[in-house]
Amino acid sequence: MNSLPEKYDVEKERKEILVAFRGLLRSIKDRTKEDTRLVRKAFDLALEAHKDMRRKSGEPYIYHPISVARICAEEMGLDISAIVCALLHDTVEDTYITLEDIEDMFGVRARKIINGLTKIPEVFDENASIQAENFRKMILTISDDFRVVLIKLADRLHNMRTLDSMPADKQLRIASETKFLYAPLAHRFGLYSIKSELEDLSLKYCEPEVYLLIQNQLKSTQDVRARFIRRFMSPIRDVLHHEGYIFEIKARTKSISSIWRKMQSKEVPFEEVFDVFAIRIIIETPPELEKPDCWRIYSIVTDFYQPSPDRLRDWISTPRANGYESLHTTVMSPQGRWVEVQIRSKRMDEIAEKGLAAHYKYKEFKSDESKFDRWISEVRALLENPDTNAIEFVDEFKLNLFNDEIYIFTPKGELRVLPIGATILDFAYDIHTDIGDKCIGAKVNNRLVPLSYQLNNGDQLEIITSSKQKPNEDWLKFVVSARAKQKIKASLNEERKLIASDGKEILDRKFKQYNLKFNAENITFLEKYFATNSATELYYRIAKGKIELSKLREIDSVNGFFQYPKKEKVSKKKVVDQADINSHGIDTKKDVLLIGDDFKGIDYQISKCCNPIPGDKVFGFITIGQGIKIHRSNCPNAVHLMSKYAYRCIKATWKSKHEVERVAAIKIIGIDRMGLVNKLTEIISKENKVNMKSISFDTVDGVFEGHIRVLVLDTEHLELLTRKFEEVEGVQRVVRWDMQDELDI
Repeated sequence: MNSLPEKYDVEKERKEILVAFRGLLRSIKDRTKEDTRLVRKAFDLALEAHKDMRRKSGEPYIYHPISVARICAEEMGLDISAIVCALLHDTVEDTYITLEDIEDMFGVRARKIINGLTKIPEVFDENASIQAENFRKMILTISDDFRVVLIKLADRLHNMRTLDSMPADKQLRIASETKFLYAPLAHRFGLYSIKSELEDLSLKYCEPEVYLLIQNQLKSTQDVRARFIRRFMSPIRDVLHHEGYIFEIKARTKSISSIWRKMQSKEVPFEEVFDVFAIRIIIETPPELEKPDCWRIYSIVTDFYQPSPDRLRDWISTPRANGYESLHTTVMSPQGRWVEVQIRSKRMDEIAEKGLAAHYKYKEFKSDESKFDRWISEVRALLENPDTNAIEFVDEFKLNLFNDEIYIFTPKGELRVLPIGATILDFAYDIHTDIGDKCIGAKVNNRLVPLSYQLNNGDQLEIITSSKQKPNEDWLKFVVSARAKQKIKASLNEERKLIASDGKEILDRKFKQYNLKFNAENITFLEKYFATNSATELYYRIAKGKIELSKLREIDSVNGFFQYPKKEKVSKKKVVDQADINSHGIDTKKDVLLIGDDFKGIDYQISKCCNPIPGDKVFGFITIGQGIKIHRSNCPNAVHLMSKYAYRCIKATWKSKHEVERVAAIKIIGIDRMGLVNKLTEIISKENKVNMKSISFDTVDGVFEGHIRVLVLDTEHLELLTRKFEEVEGVQRVVRWDMQDELDI
């Protein structure tokens, strides 16, 4: 945000701000006079607090909190307390307003919500991920008030909608963080429209060329889709009217990001994505008739069109973990095109659109604890481990965000929902921590299976336990649920602490034997001398016999204190770690690494996971122990790195006129024919300054897939080669191939 000194038409802006505020009031349904008074009070306070502040676009800052509050009211359907807090969400962080002021004027609940929305100052630890710390702080509030997360999602949505005014590097970082954390969070909270928009806006800034391509293709085919949908729905509409249903039909085009995912996963162009849109039939019906009426409409649809037996999804009988309910089927149209049809009640549709807020509005219709409430309790369980650092917390939390689900039954028929890929151990820990810790196997559908067995939808199993069993490190390799990982780590940490206490006693005795002081200075020295990251790790390794305490004799001591060993000579090229970012004078916010020139004497190299070449948009990532790695901005790992480790990302660009051949990998897909490989290698050999590093082809049932690694000068050179490959008869697609080697963090 900016405080700009230039002259503005203050009177005109004041009128426009009042118009925006009145728009907010109109968006609040069923408000009382007291509601209006509270919202006006919050608006007046925010307006005064932000009066001298402007956004990067130059507009008055107050537009942002008004917009966030309107998203909360209009798109989420949240209550007055949330709308008030949305108006005030930046006051404590950015102005003279304190949490005490908030409490005095709006109460304790408002104070807690605003506190959850206030970022942690960037002064506590230069080596920590500020994004991860702030994300963890926000998630901690789920246990107390889930509105914090919903307001934060509204805040992020408005920031993404207005991201154009930001510099390119900040656009990329914010978009990556949004895709990695906030879009999955919106999905888990049932906010499908917001989740889709966050994903689309992330794609717009992470891969603008892809976004514009699909956006233009959707626009050019819009009229054709509309005509098709009208013809498709005409007979169904007539029957629904005849049978007296009150209904609404919506045709929703898939989001740009979901179309892009389908193009990537199926490796097909836009024209071959068959489910670009879905048709939604929404009926008004009382809760007790929802299920039979939805199935009746399914019967009407399938009377006209043949359904695919593999594409029926019944989320009415078994709602998804975030409360989503709907009946999905995919049917064949007379034009030979598959069409997805979604059938749901008005209540189900509101929950699908507005997620958590609507879920609690309709909660009285459900007698048992909902799966969403159960997910919230699982999140609370994740927060029980105070030893988990912010990065680990984000990793574990994200495991529970975006996973598809399978449904598993206990011996008594109780339904449990687990992520796809879940094993026996995941199920055991889902039942109870003690059962997980003592699990030695299970009977799945009356068949004995090991702990690592992956469960399938509909399995029924009985856990087998032993009092002698206890968790071990290998268990972490095959559990997938965040709950199981957290419980296993907690158990291993407890055992590790017990072993470490033995090691501490051993070291204490050895110190006494050598007449040395057992104090913090000496322990810290030993941690560094034996390359351990904590005292607990030092004691643990001593207890396990991995540290030879006889070496204590070899270390000089003065007055009972160890001396540090003499420093070794350091080569001219330095390798940086997290702690060295500042000591080497690297400012990740201002510095730009020019590829081809020396950068402060620090080693940097091209990352193997995406093999950037001149012409690619790139950034540098400061690894631990391996210098700086250069990644493409659309590298498969870029979102992960920028969202969790932005403080270790540095702007980078290519040195002009720097002609060095670099490796680029290409994947070619097509129909196999005689002499194809020769034709492709001939193109490479004739192309100036292109050398082939490797080539491999696999053919299955007449369809080939080839992987070629070549040395090229830049992206223009690569595109020229790609176009020549595409001209070869039989070649269907030529794409850049990311090898995705193990990522260096």
